[in-house]
Amino acid sequence: MPIPESANANVKRSVAILTYDGLCTFEYGIVAEVFGLFRPEVGGYLYDVTSVSLEGTSLRAAGGLSFTVMGRLSEIEIVDTIVVPGWRGKDEPVPEAICDVIRAAHKRGARLVSVCSGVYVLAASGVLEGRRATTHWRYAEDFRAKFPDVQLLPNELYVDEGDIITSAGSSAGIDACLHIVRRDYGPKIANTVARRLVMHAHRQGDQTQFIEQPMPKTNTGHRLSELMEMIRLTIGKSHTIAGMAVLAGMSERTFQRRFQAFTGVAVMQWLIQERVARSCLLLETTDSSLDQIADVSGFGAAEAMRYHFRKALAVSPAEYRKRFRL
Repeated sequence: MPIPESANANVKRSVAILTYDGLCTFEYGIVAEVFGLFRPEVGGYLYDVTSVSLEGTSLRAAGGLSFTVMGRLSEIEIVDTIVVPGWRGKDEPVPEAICDVIRAAHKRGARLVSVCSGVYVLAASGVLEGRRATTHWRYAEDFRAKFPDVQLLPNELYVDEGDIITSAGSSAGIDACLHIVRRDYGPKIANTVARRLVMHAHRQGDQTQFIEQPMPKTNTGHRLSELMEMIRLTIGKSHTIAGMAVLAGMSERTFQRRFQAFTGVAVMQWLIQERVARSCLLLETTDSSLDQIADVSGFGAAEAMRYHFRKALAVSPAEYRKRFRL
């Protein structure tokens, strides 16, 4: 399978998706969609993807589906990344054979990734002891009771511990997988993958994973979506709650209430997240100074950008650039 010219040819990138009886097909599909598709827009396959089972080759999935696994068990012993989709049940014990494979992969330095309840597999294997992790918010109480030695962060979309990445509810698995593409290939290719998925390219891992309030009516959601896209296109300008409310055709109070219901975060918190995301992209892809990036991103001054950057990502803009500059 060809690797795009933009990728580092000296780095082998391969992914094994762990499958099992009772497989969650949506979580599996997310992983296959992000990592496994041929992408002519970037020159070919980004990853060499295989699916592997430790429970036989003919399995059942949720929804009355049966499937056959083509990957060989030996492949999981050499791949760079192993992804565990949602586990078949929070009270279903994880077979020791699966735990052995996870432990061996972790010991040899493979990257381990879980989507939603797949974190139960990693935790049962012992590789999360003393580490940070997340899962779907509805599993938080049960997971804490079963695995008290894991530092659970129940509100985050995904948690990147370097060699272990855990994600929250199913759709947060897309964010985590795109984050991995971003780490491996940089923001331009990650943005291309996101565009094909018709989704926002970069949601930070520390964004909340659930929305407390009911979603607004469709026409309101449409207006807010258009407004959010307009703000992204003019992120460098000074945007106030009052100004955005006028553009949305609402009173300030109504606008703030409906925006939080629609996104799960307050208006200004969302705006800062967008500005941090734009700063990340510019730090990775340009030689612009911090002052220039702060201005273009809407922070106005480098000091303000440093403050919000550290608060969101726990690193300075300069350190971030050293790590992720293309």
